[in-house]
Amino acid sequence: MIKHIPVSALKVGMYITDLNNDWIPHNTQRRRGFIKKEETIEKIRRMGVDSVYIDVSRGLDSQDSEPAHEVDQRNEAALQNAGGLKPGVYKRVSVAEEMVFAQQIHTHAQGLVGNLMNSVKIGGAIDIAPIHQLAHELQSSVFRNANALSCLGRIREKDNYLMEHSVNLSVLMSLFGNYRKLSPDALHQTIVGALLHDIGKILTPDEILHKPGRLTQEEFEVMKAHARHSREILCSTEGIGELTIITAAEHHERLDGSGYPEGLIGDEISVYGRMVAITDVYDAITSDRVYHKGMTPTQGLKKLLEWSGSHLDPALVKEFIRCVGLYPIGALVLLESGRLGVVVETNEEDQRLPVVRVMYNTRFRLPITVDTLDLSQPGTQDRILRSVDPDDYRIDVRKFLA
Repeated sequence: MIKHIPVSALKVGMYITDLNNDWIPHNTQRRRGFIKKEETIEKIRRMGVDSVYIDVSRGLDSQDSEPAHEVDQRNEAALQNAGGLKPGVYKRVSVAEEMVFAQQIHTHAQGLVGNLMNSVKIGGAIDIAPIHQLAHELQSSVFRNANALSCLGRIREKDNYLMEHSVNLSVLMSLFGNYRKLSPDALHQTIVGALLHDIGKILTPDEILHKPGRLTQEEFEVMKAHARHSREILCSTEGIGELTIITAAEHHERLDGSGYPEGLIGDEISVYGRMVAITDVYDAITSDRVYHKGMTPTQGLKKLLEWSGSHLDPALVKEFIRCVGLYPIGALVLLESGRLGVVVETNEEDQRLPVVRVMYNTRFRLPITVDTLDLSQPGTQDRILRSVDPDDYRIDVRKFLA
């Protein structure tokens, strides 16, 4: 049986199945195995890990342990509670209309960020004007209909993670900032900060940046330096606002001080830093990478809740969930009819009733004719039972999003 325990209860002889530390970026440490010595426990503590999952059928148990399914039930209840209110992000045009513009913006954004990083890597200066224009276009698209860019953000390739992560983070920050009613200038600056938050990685050696295996502690320290490099590069760039620098510099800071580069604690982290930390973790843990299989969107939201308080701002996490919805774009859901559907559009009035694209019947274990179903429409009998893992049915949700 898999159980959840606080790090304080770890003992030699336990078998770890999950270090529960995906909130640590570039986390390539070994995630499972026997605890054979006290030094290993101390190393886990130094990483800032609060709790882990153990297999009590393969190692020692603890009186402080809790069955993993009970933790998931608690996270699910918290998710439902956090998503209980209306999202509050209203659509001005249909997703079909906005998708035309969103495709152009998304393609342009990927090319611009890629070219920018290549240019700076060979010593070129940052041309900030097109970045400001891109941020304005992203902001406008999210204002018209956030679902279009959100759909495109789920269609990505693991081998192109660095560039696509920067673009998708800017989309998430556009959505989150718009939901929180940031001033137009503050929203614009945070979007630019999200686009450029990883610019410091141009100074990270390729053999570390693209290493598929585990990073050594020394390599991880080199990797962590990118946040400080991002701040330094942006500070020396004309036309960059203060909030842009703050957003980029603080995206890896954590409430308990376990983050970097400064190890800021609690209110020492700006609200923009706390917002971008949430969006950065969410996008990272729900994305496939060379060394990491992404979680489903709903699993990702539950993890944000699990890590709230110690690492992430609890109030802002709940706001983010209301912002993206109980069933975010790209989530695969099981309907009462036994059909599976991919969420392609959220519902601004009731998060439980999104628009889904159905394609599979679980009762017959067979594909069905693809159909788009708006669960909020009168006469629609189907309802969502729960979110499911696409791997369980060998479904590639990306094929049904655009």
